[in-house]
Amino acid sequence: MIILASASPRRRELLSLICDSFSVEPADIDEATDNTANIEETPAFLARKKAEYIFNNGHQNDIVIGCDTGVFIDGLMLGKPENSDEAFKMLSRLSGREHKVITGCALFGRGGSDVFSCCTSVNFYELTSKEIKEYIDTGEPMDKAGAYGIQGKGSVLVKEIKGDFFNVVGLPIGMLKRRLADFI
Repeated sequence: MIILASASPRRRELLSLICDSFSVEPADIDEATDNTANIEETPAFLARKKAEYIFNNGHQNDIVIGCDTGVFIDGLMLGKPENSDEAFKMLSRLSGREHKVITGCALFGRGGSDVFSCCTSVNFYELTSKEIKEYIDTGEPMDKAGAYGIQGKGSVLVKEIKGDFFNVVGLPIGMLKRRLADFI
């Protein structure tokens, strides 16, 4: 059995493109990280924690997939905004600039584990305050790292991407499918 250790409906939808059958069991973990590590390694670190937690709590005979996505700019990791003001600040920082989206994935199974990351560069159009406020008013930014969803209304903010589109959505399915083959 394959277990997705994530509550994300986007990840569930993407995983269904490469897996016919899986179950979802979100990992309720402390997402504190080691402040001495490279900040861009945070998604892989958290993905490992999630997968390992589910694997060690009743799923040692299954394949567990843990994931975490972060948006990185100016040496910072932008998570999910807590409110509209924070979303406005994040989107203003991304406006007219390139940033990185890094998704960490971890696979745990009886044969061992595999932890990897995928990085995509995203370039935003220059955004006006009005455009940012209108996007925030849709409610879409509130549950997304970096305060935007490339697969939804946030698509109009994006000028260009270099790399895996699905990575920006939250799951690099092409890379994951190839890594998963070693566990099945």
